[in-house]
Amino acid sequence: MDTIQSTQQQARELLNSRIESVTDLVKARQLVTELETKLVEAKKEDKKAYARATKDGWSADELKKLGLEQGTVSRRKPAAKKPTDSQSASASDA
Repeated sequence: MDTIQSTQQQARELLNSRIESVTDLVKARQLVTELETKLVEAKKEDKKAYARATKDGWSADELKKLGLEQGTVSRRKPAAKKPTDSQSASASDA
């Protein structure tokens, strides 16, 4: 009988570990979704602010000299994703 209870306890610990990892995954995905939504909103605001600056008389060249090129935010996004993609690949290989 000790063996049955011991085996059941080990099985519960394994299941709890699996539940914890999937819970962490759900939390991470929720955070990604939240941040992606915020990024979309921030890009819209960036576009509006750039348009406002040009309407106020700033030229595209002037803004570029100030490091404020149009669409700068969107060009940085793929570079930020690369480490995540490689981490995902190495995690799935493990």
